Amino acid sequence: MLKLSILLGSRHFVWAILFGPVFWISWRYLSGALYYGEFIHLTGELSARLLIITLAVTPLRRLFPRKLWTAWLLRQQRYLGLAAFAYAVPHMIAYLFKLSDGSRVLKEAGEIGMLTGWLAMLIFVALAITSNDASIRALGKRWKSLHRFVYAAAILTLLHWILTSFDPTEGYIHAAVLLGIQSLRFLPKR
Repeated sequence: MLKLSILLGSRHFVWAILFGPVFWISWRYLSGALYYGEFIHLTGELSARLLIITLAVTPLRRLFPRKLWTAWLLRQQRYLGLAAFAYAVPHMIAYLFKLSDGSRVLKEAGEIGMLTGWLAMLIFVALAITSNDASIRALGKRWKSLHRFVYAAAILTLLHWILTSFDPTEGYIHAAVLLGIQSLRFLPKR
């Protein structure tokens, strides 16, 4: 049990679990084992799921304040958010390479489904750049205000999924899960 505790406390282990799959998925796409549509769907879905998990940490911690697993999740929250970004980046890059035409990208960016994705990515970039101890110290109280934009990024991400998907059912399900998790915030503290 002690070895498992040490392993789960290791930052490198957490990074491998969170970031390893994105390298594996990207390698499979680049080697031709995954088609473009599969890659886009998989990276987008995993990014959205990691974002939902990231946003679930605080409500779960409020619901189960004395549980060790919620304390562990709270310590990993920043890594979870960065992992969500790490899956969104190859999602975007694959899209840009597939189109490989700047004017077409700009034209599609004006469509509401794509616009929501681009706005979410802009927020993701700002949050990822400032997800370090130096930024927390430099920004002080403003850091927390900036990182509250993660809620807007989540809404935009799920709207992007719903509006651009051939079958938006999964996007609606994920949106309902996020809404359910966030509604836990309104429960009285235990």
